[in-house]
Amino acid sequence: MDWKTKIDTKRLPRHIAVIMDGNGRWAKEQGKPRVFGHRSGVKSVREITEAAAELGVEYLTLYAFSTENWSRPKLEVSALMRLLVETVYQETNTLMENNIRLRAIGEIDKLPKATCQALLEGIEKTKANTGTTLVLALNYSGKWDITQATRHLAAEVAAGRLRSEDITDSHVAAALSTQGMPDPELLIRTSGEARISNFLLWQLAYAELYFSPVFWPDFRKANFYQAIVDFQHRERRFGKISEQIV
Repeated sequence: MDWKTKIDTKRLPRHIAVIMDGNGRWAKEQGKPRVFGHRSGVKSVREITEAAAELGVEYLTLYAFSTENWSRPKLEVSALMRLLVETVYQETNTLMENNIRLRAIGEIDKLPKATCQALLEGIEKTKANTGTTLVLALNYSGKWDITQATRHLAAEVAAGRLRSEDITDSHVAAALSTQGMPDPELLIRTSGEARISNFLLWQLAYAELYFSPVFWPDFRKANFYQAIVDFQHRERRFGKISEQIV
C-alpha cells in the first residue's frame, strides 16, 4: 500500500518524536556485532528525516543516546560516539540540501569532546535553515529534563524574580530543554517494545503512541507514513468527550 497517498497533509503532527529501537537485536539476527546494527540504523535516520522534511513536519526528535546508555559495554559506547561524529559530518550536506536545521537536547557538554564539537558545528552550519528542525536527544533523560527545569525555577524563586505560587505549566515548559518547541503529538517506537523509556516525560503527556514491530535498521519511509496515517485516524480528545470535539 502507498501510505504516503493516504496522508492528509493539512493535518500533519507538528512534532514527531521517535525512539529508535532494535539495532542490537537486528544485528544479532544477522549474526553481526551490535555496532553493525547501529551503523545500519544511520540509513533509517536519513530516510525518516528526509520523509519528515518532504512532508513538512516542523519538528522531528530522535532519541539517539540516553543517559542510561552509558551503562552499556564500553566498546559499544565508544563506537556509538565515533559513529555520531561520522554521521554528523557526513550528513550535514544532506541537511543543507533539505533545508533542515539541526538541534540537540540533553547534557551535551558531558559527551566526548569530538562528539560535542561535531554536533555544535552541525548546529552552527544549519542554523539558518527554515525547514524541518531535526532534534537529536543525546545524553538525554526525561527525569533529568524535569529536574533541571525545577532547579531553574527554584533559582528564580530564590532570586525573587518569581513567586512559587505563580508557577504554571507554561513556566515549567519554558524551563525544559525543548523550550520554544511544540510538544510531540506523535511518538513512534520501533522494535515492538511498548514503553517510553524516560524520554520526554513532560512533553509526551498527550502524545499519541505508535509502536511498530519493525527493528530500526529496517524502518523506512513507508513505515513512517503508516504511523502518520494511523495517527490521523485517531480521535484526540484531551479529556473531553467525542461530542465536544470540533
